[in-house]
Amino acid sequence: MKISNVRVYDLEESVIACRNAMRLEPPDYTEEEFQKSLERAIKLCNASKGEVKCHANFRTGIRVSFDIEYPNYISPEMQRYHWFDIVTSSSKMHRIMQMDFDRCCNQWVTAQTIEQMKQLVARYNEDPSEENFMTVLSNCPMGIMLFMRVSTNYEQLRTIYLQRRNHRLPEWRDFCEWIKTLPYAKELIL
Repeated sequence: MKISNVRVYDLEESVIACRNAMRLEPPDYTEEEFQKSLERAIKLCNASKGEVKCHANFRTGIRVSFDIEYPNYISPEMQRYHWFDIVTSSSKMHRIMQMDFDRCCNQWVTAQTIEQMKQLVARYNEDPSEENFMTVLSNCPMGIMLFMRVSTNYEQLRTIYLQRRNHRLPEWRDFCEWIKTLPYAKELIL
């Protein structure tokens, strides 16, 4: 997998907001207030390790958006997370007839499968029937690389990290390594 164009939003504001339950007035969003609130945020995160619902709900306000290139077989697993919103994605259905299968398949797709896909696309191009279209679409290898823009938050990334860091698929382990690179990941996510 390849992750790029990463943006983190509202980290400072959400950390400051973690103390709102104890405030009598709205906070000042200053660097000093952030540093004071960060101590409290870390305590909340540490107090709730392992709990399904916790006191660190402020993590939902720390939003993360990124582009990801991934093999098709990861899609169903990504969709199980309730706040892993796909902003927009490449479309296998719309672009499959123009794909260069030599370039868009990962290293585990066999040469025979790639050659078969080229033959099926050629058959479709000669006769663009529904049957030929469905044959191409239905035989597309799971190792075809797709891409999308995603929005999520630190709370969901924490769930993903806890559930996938030792996953059988190397892509999930790589994704969890990427999570560790986010600002304050050690303190607020892991």
